[in-house]
Amino acid sequence: MTSRLVRFKQVDVFTSVPFKGNPLAVVFDADSLGDDAMLAIARWTNLSETTFVCSPTDPEADYRVRIFTPGGELPFAG
Repeated sequence: MTSRLVRFKQVDVFTSVPFKGNPLAVVFDADSLGDDAMLAIARWTNLSETTFVCSPTDPEADYRVRIFTPGGELPFAG
C-alpha cells in the first residue's frame, strides 16, 4: 500500500467554545480518494464523523460532501 499526504482540518461543531461540541474532520479536495481510502481515513481519525469535500455532481451546487464514520458511509448527518 502506498501512502500519500491528505490534508484535513479538525473542527469543533455545534459550539462556539473551543474544545467543546463535536469534533469533526474535514478533508478538502477529496475527488481523487476512493471509497476505501475515505473509509481508511475515517477509521484513522476515529471521530464520530469525517467529511470529504468533493466537486459537485449537480450543476447548481458549489460542492458535494461525503460523510464517513469508522463503520462506513452515511447518507446524511447533522
